[in-house]
Amino acid sequence: MAEIKQFSTANSNRRNFLWILFQWILQVFFAFWLRYQSRGKEHLPARGGGLMVSNHQSFLDPLLIGLPLNRPVSFMARDSLFRVPILGPFLRYEFVIPISRKAASSQSFRAAIQNIEDGNFVGIFPEGTRSDNGTVQRFKPGFLALLKRTDCAIYPIGVAGAFRALPRGACFLRLKPVRVVFGKPISAELIKQYCDRGAEKELLELTRQCVIECQQQAEEWINPVRTN
Repeated sequence: MAEIKQFSTANSNRRNFLWILFQWILQVFFAFWLRYQSRGKEHLPARGGGLMVSNHQSFLDPLLIGLPLNRPVSFMARDSLFRVPILGPFLRYEFVIPISRKAASSQSFRAAIQNIEDGNFVGIFPEGTRSDNGTVQRFKPGFLALLKRTDCAIYPIGVAGAFRALPRGACFLRLKPVRVVFGKPISAELIKQYCDRGAEKELLELTRQCVIECQQQAEEWINPVRTN
């Protein structure tokens, strides 16, 4: 239990110094290099916990999502990253929750639940792996267990362009535009209705469709459809 507290602190809903410093630096760099823009963050509450659900295009995604926000997000990341020197301690300091890709540990889920109950955002990528072509893949249902144990909304997010800016195997960031769209939330009340009638598969597909809609809006923002 003591280790769980390592990822859920009383002040974790406030950005720390490193978060703010990197946020300032990346805002300038991404605006220039990626022509980064986002919209829809007015759909996020100023306080209170919630589950952010996004598509996954590249290793940039957590940075792109957290960039415009004045609250930190506790993303769930594979536990192997925490064994990397320097990176591991940095991830722990920046509220990241480790999770096994082979089997989601109860400790990780308790840490995520505690974060949400403490009024924080938890961010997940339910595709489980990065997309090769930018399309939203099937969602893994593991995150539904979080919803059954918390009273929070889902905040769908769509990322577009990141798979072109930093594709699989790339070592350098390419000069490609990136957009992020924060969609309207799926309310806690609606989530409860789905769970109460055992319609978890429907809730999973609803969440995926909301993320797809956000991703398509972000992609159309990069490549507007021209009409004659």
